[in-house]
Amino acid sequence: QVQVVESGGGLVQPGGSLRLSCVVSSAVDTIFTMAWSRQLPGTERELVAAISRWNDTDYADSVKGRFTISRNNAESTVYLQMDSLKPEDSAVYHCHALVGPTDYWGQGTQVTVSS
Repeated sequence: QVQVVESGGGLVQPGGSLRLSCVVSSAVDTIFTMAWSRQLPGTERELVAAISRWNDTDYADSVKGRFTISRNNAESTVYLQMDSLKPEDSAVYHCHALVGPTDYWGQGTQVTVSS
């Protein structure tokens, strides 16, 4: 059973930065894909960024060039560095881990971008 715990959300002004952390109960390098998704109330979850065990990365067009996903295998942690934040980035951000056919989700962390 894989457990996923996110942290690092909060309130930030437009143009500011946040770094989200995702701690996983198993070794990150054994997991096929780690990803961050976000969801606003009443909307579908949107895939924001993903990273494979080979360090291939993928980003939503809306965040490309502003967000960076990375892994620290020794710490079993995945990070999402969020720069040049915009109000439309405000959402609950969820970390998730694809292990075989199963996708394990964290509880989410709130990011609010407001002046």
